[in-house]
Amino acid sequence: MSFIHVPISIFAKKVFISYLIIQSMSKENVEVRRQEISIPLQENSVAPDFTALDLDGKAIKLSDFHGKKKVVVYFYPKDFTPGCTTETAEFAREYTRFKEANIEIIGVSPDSDDSHKKFREQMKIPYLLASDVLNQVSRKYGVYAVKNFMGREHMGVNRSTFLIDKNGIIVKVYPKINPIPGKGFADEYIEIFEMIESKQIHQYK
Repeated sequence: MSFIHVPISIFAKKVFISYLIIQSMSKENVEVRRQEISIPLQENSVAPDFTALDLDGKAIKLSDFHGKKKVVVYFYPKDFTPGCTTETAEFAREYTRFKEANIEIIGVSPDSDDSHKKFREQMKIPYLLASDVLNQVSRKYGVYAVKNFMGREHMGVNRSTFLIDKNGIIVKVYPKINPIPGKGFADEYIEIFEMIESKQIHQYK
């Protein structure tokens, strides 16, 4: 099994620090934003639709997979940052396994399409990426929230993952993800989808 080696470069650390500085707010602004925060979507909820881009820049909606594929939608804070780089590398490394299980992957972050293009090229990302610059999608899924770093509050995207079945229903929610190099996600996610599909089949017999 081959691994994508992704060293946490000085550049990645600088990007992460810059991101935190930009996201930092006064206590007054954070309090205002708290009122905008929605509760994270729960299992058995309908997954809100949104658009992502494939390798060729073609726009594809989440709803385009209804009745065809299961989907893993993962939200991450920022391209090129350490944790997001590790998480992305794991999905890219295991993408073939997900495809064989008829599962599509969509990564969502507040970055621009241009940033995603550069991130895709550097990380060799084979799956879809969605640009959520205004955090409209993260708000719909309830993962845009007040975060704390070194005692300083700021608004940002919580690293979260949603497993969505062929009917567009959220069947599993991971509200907090801590990516570990080499650990991957395929084994657990594929097993969950298989268990749910098995239950659904028995229900209709």
